[in-house]
Amino acid sequence: MNGEVVDFSLPNVGTGPDPFSLASFPKGVAFVVLFLQRDHHCTNCRKQVQSIAERIDEFHDRDAEVVSIVPEPVDQVEGWQSQYDLPYPLLAEPDATVGEAYGQPVRFGVLGDLSDFLGRMPEVAIVDRRSDPPRTASVHRGRSTFDRPEIDELLAELDTLRESG
Repeated sequence: MNGEVVDFSLPNVGTGPDPFSLASFPKGVAFVVLFLQRDHHCTNCRKQVQSIAERIDEFHDRDAEVVSIVPEPVDQVEGWQSQYDLPYPLLAEPDATVGEAYGQPVRFGVLGDLSDFLGRMPEVAIVDRRSDPPRTASVHRGRSTFDRPEIDELLAELDTLRESG
């Protein structure tokens, strides 16, 4: 990705508009932090969405909104929402085109393409909406199921972006 932001429209089972798009956020939201998850069964993804929920106010304090995208059908993603009651958009993306557009890593070649469980790795992209057009300011592409930035790292990155204007 070269900083270009790819907008999308996906079903949202969490808070906010349904369907959801990046353009649907109010102008006052400076940053959108996209969490591209592996799949419905991923234990690390489930822990991550819960950790984010516990610290959502820290993202909001930095003029940032969080969006989690799960490459699964709506009914499976609804299960996460009913279990965790996440206070941010939780999007279902069964065809994984947003993950592809943002360069979400997939391991194991053709085998990985056949199964998100085997191949899809986590990714976090920070979209800076202060410029016109918005740009992707930061991307972390996981190399394993455990390779995810800590929340403190993401908050520090948001602080740095805010200071740089």
